[in-house]
Amino acid sequence: MLDLIILSIHFFICFLISVVIWCGSKDVDLHSPSKGTVEMEPDGLVLVGKEDDIKNSQRITAKVNGREVVVFYHEGKFHALDSRCYHEGGPLNLGEIEDIAGQPCIVCPWHKYVITLETGEGLYEGINPLEPSPTPRWQSKGVKQRIHKVTVNNGNVYVSPPDLSVSFDSDYFADKYKNNGDLAVKKKSNSQAAE
Repeated sequence: MLDLIILSIHFFICFLISVVIWCGSKDVDLHSPSKGTVEMEPDGLVLVGKEDDIKNSQRITAKVNGREVVVFYHEGKFHALDSRCYHEGGPLNLGEIEDIAGQPCIVCPWHKYVITLETGEGLYEGINPLEPSPTPRWQSKGVKQRIHKVTVNNGNVYVSPPDLSVSFDSDYFADKYKNNGDLAVKKKSNSQAAE
């Protein structure tokens, strides 16, 4: 009988912990002052939050034209980029910012890919085996992560919608996670499927 009581208490505690985790583990999402809507300015900028709030939290995740964007405040500057890593879609909002080769970079928590905050370049440390004493140096893979222009005006932080005429590797995962992790694929209607 005592075992049954202990087992019941254990399940009840596990249930309470799962409820607390579910309710408390939400990422900071300051995409607008009014919950559930995005405020679009006349010039097309999207309000993502208050300057002081973002400075205090150091980072937020916001929706910009349906796309998940992470906005960082680091060393006096705001940076915005697609929130999913170009490599395998890792959550960059959970990554650490490190200074690499004199540049602030976000390190993806999944596979440790390094991305510059300023340009979206993927960096890797490589050597030239033809050198007499090969030493590792940070090198660019090219721009892989889409960055977004940030504008601060009257205590508000705005992000420019992406220019989709130019594609980046991170676009695939931005589209994939557009609908809360579901693939953003339009379903064919029955009439289209029959064609």
